[in-house]
Amino acid sequence: MATSPAAGAQRASAAASASAPPEITAGLISARLDRLPATRTIWTFIALLSLGFFFELYDLLYSGYVAPGLVKSGILTPTTASFFGFTGVASFIASLFAGLFIGTVACGFLADRFGRRAIFTYSLLWYTVANLIMAFQDTATGLNFWRFIAGVGIGVELVTIGTYISELAPKHIRGRAFACEQAVGFMAVPGVAFLAYLLVPRAPFGFDGWRWVVVIGAHGALFVWWIRRTLPESPRWLAQKGRLAEADRVMSALEAKVEREYGRPLPPPAAPEPVLDAAQGAGSFADMWKPPYGRRATMMIIFNVFQTVGFYGFANWVPALLVKQGVTVTSSLMYSSIIAIAAPIGPIIGLLIADRIERKTAIVAMAGANIVCGLLFSQSSNAMFLIAMGVGLTLSSNIMSYSFHAYQTELFPTSIRARAVGFVYSWSRFSAIFTSFIIAAVLKGFGTTGVFVFIAGAMLVVMAAIGLMGPRTRDMALEKISH
Repeated sequence: MATSPAAGAQRASAAASASAPPEITAGLISARLDRLPATRTIWTFIALLSLGFFFELYDLLYSGYVAPGLVKSGILTPTTASFFGFTGVASFIASLFAGLFIGTVACGFLADRFGRRAIFTYSLLWYTVANLIMAFQDTATGLNFWRFIAGVGIGVELVTIGTYISELAPKHIRGRAFACEQAVGFMAVPGVAFLAYLLVPRAPFGFDGWRWVVVIGAHGALFVWWIRRTLPESPRWLAQKGRLAEADRVMSALEAKVEREYGRPLPPPAAPEPVLDAAQGAGSFADMWKPPYGRRATMMIIFNVFQTVGFYGFANWVPALLVKQGVTVTSSLMYSSIIAIAAPIGPIIGLLIADRIERKTAIVAMAGANIVCGLLFSQSSNAMFLIAMGVGLTLSSNIMSYSFHAYQTELFPTSIRARAVGFVYSWSRFSAIFTSFIIAAVLKGFGTTGVFVFIAGAMLVVMAAIGLMGPRTRDMALEKISH
């Protein structure tokens, strides 16, 4: 039976439409990424970003370990006559957190505007150069100034790495991706603790041991800058910026690699979630306060103000707390090194459980464990018990750390993710500026028990904020959480 030319044309058009690729949208880019199996390529990206986090944490956490060397060299004093004295160890710690505050609150938007990859690279170089200059300072003023400058770069890097990982990791491994980041990152803690134990009491080649600790970390960060070339830009960020063709090229190359490693065709992407902010620019500060983000931002501000008290109250003061418990300086550095070995174990545990337990549940449970271990630590002078409770504090703090770093990146949409995470996270840095002085005063007036009662009160606030206000996020697409 003959058909009309018009009917034939209609069938041809329908066939062409059926075989045409779907229109590229930001939602489709995200759906394609979230369905990827966790092959070697995906984990390689996460590992490279985690190496950046390793050297970042090295720089962030060496304060407490080099403090005895700074005192020994005569640059700083253990305590000061006035609360805000700028020649004591507390001022050195506060300078770092002042820089971190500026880096997160004022510069977090840079990764939203210029891309995750570029800001990851340049913030790394920034704080590396600042640390190298700091290693050659001989005055409290010079030391604190360059610690502040380094802190700005570290603050930007912290925000960027978390944002980067949340957008590159498929949703079904997002929790484990952050556990991996923290596991690799916290390897820096026993590393810097052991180096401090070996070097801080000595002066190899006439160069103070604490200076060697700083310089070694700076050289490692340069290595990470070199390997960053392997990392692609975030396809989600490209799509949100309206650079859909570029996002498609990045995704196509990634899909080809993953499919080769997977050994069979990739599963089809799920139906795309609506992306409310696609191609609408970088997003504004005001967008952070629109429902439901305002409630989430408020919750994370409260959380970050108080979690800092527990995390850095122990991590940055552990040698001093041990000395206050009657342990000698040399032994305190040795005990600190043993306790620090536990730092990566919490996130390693997370590689097994992170995507099985709701993020908010893990945060609340670990804050409770922090209270128990801290109060028990303050009541003993037995070496083995102190080490055991120190390990318990470290494990609970670091499981809580990978959980909340994943959590806060999940709560905001792509257009404001780095800006919002930077803003809410900056409150932890603002809190830490004053926490170091408060803990110094509490330690002087009320001893170790007073310090851990103070920490316990802060952890109770953490439990209430997340437990009562936090939404669920486990195994959900970032775009769905955004709604």
